[in-house]
Amino acid sequence: MANLIDAYKDAKRIQKGWKVTNIREGFRNAWDKGFPYLLVGPGLFLLIFVVVFPLLFMGFMAFTNYNLHNAPPRNLLSYVGFDNFIALVTVPIWRDTFFTVLSWTLIWTFVATTLQIALALFLALLVNDPRVKFKKLIRTIFILPWAVPAFVTILIFSALFHDQFGAINRDILIPLFGSGVRWLTDPFWTKIALIGIQVWLGFPFVFALFTGVLQSISGDWYEAADIDGASRWQKFTNITFPHVMFATAPLLIMQYSFNFNNFNIIYLFNQGGPAVRGQNAGGTDILISWVYGLTFETHNFNMAAAISILIGLMVAGFAFFQFRRTRSFKEEGQI
Repeated sequence: MANLIDAYKDAKRIQKGWKVTNIREGFRNAWDKGFPYLLVGPGLFLLIFVVVFPLLFMGFMAFTNYNLHNAPPRNLLSYVGFDNFIALVTVPIWRDTFFTVLSWTLIWTFVATTLQIALALFLALLVNDPRVKFKKLIRTIFILPWAVPAFVTILIFSALFHDQFGAINRDILIPLFGSGVRWLTDPFWTKIALIGIQVWLGFPFVFALFTGVLQSISGDWYEAADIDGASRWQKFTNITFPHVMFATAPLLIMQYSFNFNNFNIIYLFNQGGPAVRGQNAGGTDILISWVYGLTFETHNFNMAAAISILIGLMVAGFAFFQFRRTRSFKEEGQI
């Protein structure tokens, strides 16, 4: 059947003036047309087995009753439809935990990322000022937190914020105020510490981005603004800020997406703790760290898969919406 179809297509091409090639030309044409696919093939193969198959497995698992008490080979899995997703908003312990963790995840993502971007922009503007000397040295110092592995920095901060033996309480707060702060046992103060640490870890990368963009802005624009009598604030709002945002908006959106799933800092600092009564997640757990606990600690694989699907939909929706709104992804004639 395939031979008949191929012969039919060849006959149609011959009627349109196509000349039958010999074997050598046929191999040459096949090589020319197939070489790009040969290069893309290994990457596509890995993508299928490393990304696509695990996503499909997770998607199927979210609609089953796969957990610690119902797992193969002892028990067969059953299809439960959308029961796992419904349980997240109807069953009290799941509902309370889900909305508490989701709200903290959104607050964490917005506050920590916005502060690190604001700090990076402020420092980049200061260093880029022509009156500042030793620019190279200052930029090197500001980028140092980025050069140190993040997990090392997080573990050091975890020791510094220790309630009893940490240097922040023992050497700073207690001598000055007579008492320390429960950084690791009070959810509120743990969240404050996490936001501060993330600002410290995240601003160097954004600072490097902003520094490069600021150096590319033409000085003629500022000279023209000075001639027109523009103030510093007007030059910032009409020249500096729009230019910086236009050049870095996609990368800044990625910063928000990254912090939404920033598992390392939450887990390494305090394993998502402290514990909260009436919930099956810690006081500082974000969605991704909660999924980790459900998977490897309590073995609620079905609920972890369902939450993972919701995480993927939220991140993809946010990224798609923001990318469509940024001018960086529009054609020149559409801006």
